[in-house]
Amino acid sequence: MTATSTRFGLIEDRAWRALSTVTDPELDEPLTTLGFVGRVETDGRVVTATLRLPTAFCSPNFAFMMAADSADALRAEFPEMSTRVELEGNADSERINSAVAAGVGFADAYPDEASSGLDDLRTIFRSKAHLASLERVIAILVSIYAVVPELLPSIRLKDVPPTQEREALVRRRSDLGISIDDNAFLLVNADGSRWDTTDLAVQIRFAKATRISIEGNAHFCRGLLRTRYDEPTYVPGPTSP
Repeated sequence: MTATSTRFGLIEDRAWRALSTVTDPELDEPLTTLGFVGRVETDGRVVTATLRLPTAFCSPNFAFMMAADSADALRAEFPEMSTRVELEGNADSERINSAVAAGVGFADAYPDEASSGLDDLRTIFRSKAHLASLERVIAILVSIYAVVPELLPSIRLKDVPPTQEREALVRRRSDLGISIDDNAFLLVNADGSRWDTTDLAVQIRFAKATRISIEGNAHFCRGLLRTRYDEPTYVPGPTSP
């Protein structure tokens, strides 16, 4: 391998790492592990990431968010280079690509369809992601650490063992502006208020249903993507999680 190809490989690895921080807002998984990043290329001056989605008619607002967030991630990683994100195979690819390249928001790209930006939609899906993540932590506490469900309302973050699930929950709390202080209570809503534990079992069942719905949709989208691109399996980029 030449020095030039090694340098290009390092640039592409950095790009994959940057893109691994971008999630599908509805599925709450990195684009890289979902297979939505088709390829990353560079000529040493420009870094280009090509995105692909399970169908040609994936919702424009979701597609726009993923493309815009990917562009932001690459710009942050490569302030010294030009970067480009290209969404391929979507009914609105041309419109979305032009808007993202120009750095305009969703409401500007869709003035007739959108009355505002995407902040409210982001909050809705971050709330669902938080609830699903919280349910995973609850399941671990109950099944592995034998915590009695009735004690869950009194548990604070400092009481939760250091697992990947805990780390994921802390990230989602941070995204929503929820306290991540060690003394903060575990069972809180997306606005930071504590759960109404009058019927704790119902609350937990709802959280579990949310988690199953998100995971089920992710599994379904992976299947559609493999079918669309005729790929038996997907192998993510070299530095994707």
